[in-house]
Amino acid sequence: MNFGSSNNAEAVKAQYSTTKGLNTRISFHETYSTSKENFGDWIVSNYDIKEGMRVLELGCGTGVIWVSHKDLIAKCKEFVLTDFSEAMLKEASDNLSDCDLIEYKKEDIQNLSFKDKSFDVVIANFMLYHIPDLPKAISEVRRVLKDDGVFYCATFGEHNFTDRLADWFNLSGESFKPNHNFTLDNGEKKLKESFSQVDTLRFKNSLRVTDADALVDYMMSLASLKVVTEMPVQKIKDILKKHETNGAIDLPKDYGMFVARN
Repeated sequence: MNFGSSNNAEAVKAQYSTTKGLNTRISFHETYSTSKENFGDWIVSNYDIKEGMRVLELGCGTGVIWVSHKDLIAKCKEFVLTDFSEAMLKEASDNLSDCDLIEYKKEDIQNLSFKDKSFDVVIANFMLYHIPDLPKAISEVRRVLKDDGVFYCATFGEHNFTDRLADWFNLSGESFKPNHNFTLDNGEKKLKESFSQVDTLRFKNSLRVTDADALVDYMMSLASLKVVTEMPVQKIKDILKKHETNGAIDLPKDYGMFVARN
């Protein structure tokens, strides 16, 4: 995938060049989310995947979301996982090594190699906000999707825990540039440039962090909080401790997904 030449683009490439940061973030959310339902399971529960369908996921990451849902993969006639990062594809293939049906491909969502109307379902979770030419990417998704197909894409809202952390650390301007290119607040309008029907689903959840060290590790993995990560670790912990109540740090979590149809 071409991320352009900006400093932000380079930071994103570095953030996903290995699976370490992504795995840190996944583990953090699994440990400290207050919802009893796993977010990945919630996402998959909204997929309508029927026998014999052709399914494409763009930006599959480590593929961990599918580990406990291999029954859905088995129903498919074709199941393709793609990512711009070879490291992600390698770990995804390791995590799903017993699923022979899966095809792994390195793809650019802005210029997909697949034929028109190839898939019944296309999925793109937590990746559209990174795309330089988002209208082109969405039009490419529409192109490879069958006329009666469905596009599922999870993302975050604009009132999230990273914004709360930025407030605590007095970040603004050049020191904090939240990525609001595709959010739960503006994504519907952008999707409707290519899709006639777009439904927004929100996942009720929050974070209750009982280990400040884990929150520090999480922050260290985020490109948007780079200024914070350059601070001494003890200073970061001291600031976080000021917002601790009864041994826990409470943070908002605004996540959800869009379901788009033609």
